[in-house]
Amino acid sequence: MLLLFFIALVAQASVVVDRPFIIGVAGGTASGKTQLTSKVVSRLDEEAVSITQDSFYRDLLPSQDAATHNFDAPSAFDFDAQCHVLNALRRCERGVRIPDYDYAANARRPRVHDRVLDALPRIVVFEGILALYDHRLRDLFDLKVFVDADADVRLARRIRRDIKSRGRDLDGVLRQYLAFVKPSFDDFCHPTKRYADVIVPRGAENEAAIDIIVNGIRARTRIAGQRRLSSGDVTAAQHPAAARLVL
Repeated sequence: MLLLFFIALVAQASVVVDRPFIIGVAGGTASGKTQLTSKVVSRLDEEAVSITQDSFYRDLLPSQDAATHNFDAPSAFDFDAQCHVLNALRRCERGVRIPDYDYAANARRPRVHDRVLDALPRIVVFEGILALYDHRLRDLFDLKVFVDADADVRLARRIRRDIKSRGRDLDGVLRQYLAFVKPSFDDFCHPTKRYADVIVPRGAENEAAIDIIVNGIRARTRIAGQRRLSSGDVTAAQHPAAARLVL
């Protein structure tokens, strides 16, 4: 029943099939967004690509100190660039460029390091803490997902990740969490949960939810050129956009 409901929910999305189907995945820092996205993309094989919102961090200015900079606030991200990329994909443009952000240097790497999407993907999964924050970005998603995870679990994951992968120390990670990460989650990220079509508790650990999402997307995109799901002509009027599924 959950799968059928999800397929009906996905069917509300735009029925244009000659452009990528775009999914937005939001959630708190270290909630499992990236892992969930990776699992969804891998199970969709060659059809899907992922884009992380972290690629669109603004460069830290010489006058700014990384230790006192809020990387979780909306001002830390270049939303214009995010919208530009997703709009280009919706227009079926080839050669779309994704910036490559260097966490250690707190700046984007030179343009030569950009990721270039030469082939047009059928499915795009865009993930980030504020993926559902900006209404312009939100309006570009055909499906909106919010990954819910316990705050203690998210903190433990962030400590491990930032020390191992981003060259930071424990004291710095904890200071940043208390000063910026938690307040920003409460003020900017968590409120966007209300915009989600689907809420996934436990993130990437929720295998049942991932299976439902993947199977629903497969059903939505199975036959090239099909403008409606085979189950019938499902319209947004029949299934209002306010419908929400908690997996």
